[in-house]
Amino acid sequence: MAKVAINLSTGALQQAEVIVGIDLGTTNSLVAYIHPEDKKPIAINDQGRGTIVPSVVHFAQNGETLVGTEAKDYLITDPANTIYSIKRLLGKSYRDLGEHKDYFGYKIIDDDSEGLVKVRVKDKFYSPIELSAEILKELRERAEHSLKTPVNRAVITVPAYFNDSQRQATRDAGKLAGLEVLRIVNEPTAAALAYGIGIDPNEEKTVAVYDLGGGTFDISILSLHQGIFEVLSTNGDTYLGGDDFDRAIINHWISENQLVADTINQDKNLSQELRLKAEEAKKVLSSQEVYTSNINGEIECHLERHTFERLVAPIVARTMENCRQAMADAKLKPEQIDAVIMVGGSTRVPMVYDAVSEFFGKPANNSHNPDEVVALGAAIQADILAGNRKDILLLDVTPLTLGIETMGGLMDPIISRNSKIPTKAGRQYTTSVDGQVNMKISVFQGERDIVKENRKLAEFDLKGIPAMPAGFPKVDVNFILNADGILKVEAIEVRSGTRQEVEVKPQYGLTDEQVEQMLMDSITHAKDDVSARMQIEARSTAEQMLYQVERFVDKNAEHLTEEEVALTRKNVQNLKNVLASGGDKDAIYGAVDVLEAQTSPFAERVMQISIKKAMSGKKID
Repeated sequence: MAKVAINLSTGALQQAEVIVGIDLGTTNSLVAYIHPEDKKPIAINDQGRGTIVPSVVHFAQNGETLVGTEAKDYLITDPANTIYSIKRLLGKSYRDLGEHKDYFGYKIIDDDSEGLVKVRVKDKFYSPIELSAEILKELRERAEHSLKTPVNRAVITVPAYFNDSQRQATRDAGKLAGLEVLRIVNEPTAAALAYGIGIDPNEEKTVAVYDLGGGTFDISILSLHQGIFEVLSTNGDTYLGGDDFDRAIINHWISENQLVADTINQDKNLSQELRLKAEEAKKVLSSQEVYTSNINGEIECHLERHTFERLVAPIVARTMENCRQAMADAKLKPEQIDAVIMVGGSTRVPMVYDAVSEFFGKPANNSHNPDEVVALGAAIQADILAGNRKDILLLDVTPLTLGIETMGGLMDPIISRNSKIPTKAGRQYTTSVDGQVNMKISVFQGERDIVKENRKLAEFDLKGIPAMPAGFPKVDVNFILNADGILKVEAIEVRSGTRQEVEVKPQYGLTDEQVEQMLMDSITHAKDDVSARMQIEARSTAEQMLYQVERFVDKNAEHLTEEEVALTRKNVQNLKNVLASGGDKDAIYGAVDVLEAQTSPFAERVMQISIKKAMSGKKID
């Protein structure tokens, strides 16, 4: 059994350094910090452009990348090169998107796998991590310009329901933007901090946080005890929010103007113009009774508040059902909730406020700007991590990320740096080749994307995996880190129950200087590391595609025409040539895209033939 050290010293942070709080939102993002004089959180408004930065990225014809308000203007004029709602794609595969894939006005690549989605813009391929990094970069630059000081560290918020993959994608985006992400904080926890809940370590409360943003809704029930927030339950819908209010308005206008919905969907410019008009109407109707406008003097955009409320009533009702479920999961009744907090711009709709207050039987608290409250709370959390708030309990945290080696020599983080301990986290993996019966688990500590730059802690083999086709075995790898710094790593093959584990015990340690050096190296090499990771991931995707396609053609040649086989072999060879020549990730994904587009039609046809044979009782391979 390996016995190596894990140093749990947190490392000192310089109090003079500004650590910002960032709300990376689906529709809008913003950055906040603690004012050095009055010690209050404040959202940064750089050059009077407002605190809100639309979460939109536009790739201009001249190669320039625009972010925020400037990019939002291109949603109508150049939708194919203007990316929005990136947060919905973080940590997601194409299959995860399901029926929602047509919602986006830009090209999302379908590699028909569990791999993470890619967005194609002209001849380049971007991951949601890269696109999110552009938004974070803009927020960082605004903070640096406004505060006149370098900003290298941040706390970033995520929804409470974000899984480990989505949280790690957010952390990676921060790293690519040149930020050391000190902690990923749940949005409802940040909102509660902004309202002063959790500042007093002796306070005990049960809080409901109703968060209705532009693209997502979630209701979280939090328990606060001795300065520690615990998420009792969370519920919601990752595809429900203000955007759905807008869509209800659009559908109403389409009906009123007797337009053809399919025509609108195909005309991306008109559909975006309708979307922006609907968003404007929604905002106006929060304070007025009537909204009137038009598009090109032809399409009438008229809406009264009572009609609007009738249109969105089913959407609001869905959020109330989520609230009921969250309360049931927490085993609580509305009268046991001490405070109800409103978060997200869509809570400005009077009907929403009334429905929430009625459900919980008490007035909801919306005294803070609902757009800013999460970022303000993140800034408070950043101030706590900076050591500037001695009255708040900060539990011991891990000084460096713990993870395992994956294909291509990449570090896959399991427990992120600055995670509170004790803690437990895990991920599921599978095999990459047919019949694989062993899997090597190598445990590393460090912040670099390439494992050879990190510190190896332990290694063991999970043996006895049932021989199955690649992708079928499901292996859970769990890290359990106790309060004494002892890390237990266990690997379990889900189908067979085969398991193996190892304990990594403190025996010799890293000095604070070594920890700091590892952190500095991760920041200095962040861009190169992420580029290397994405190049390796592109090659892995291509190799898996080649393996699957060649295997498919060999097994199903009888169902394919000579032309299909010849073209497939040509595109396979093209992809192999790109790999052999050391092509960059865009060239690799381009060749993968061509092969996938060419093989998808006949793959679907063969699948239909297989289904017919199966239904007729004939055995198929």
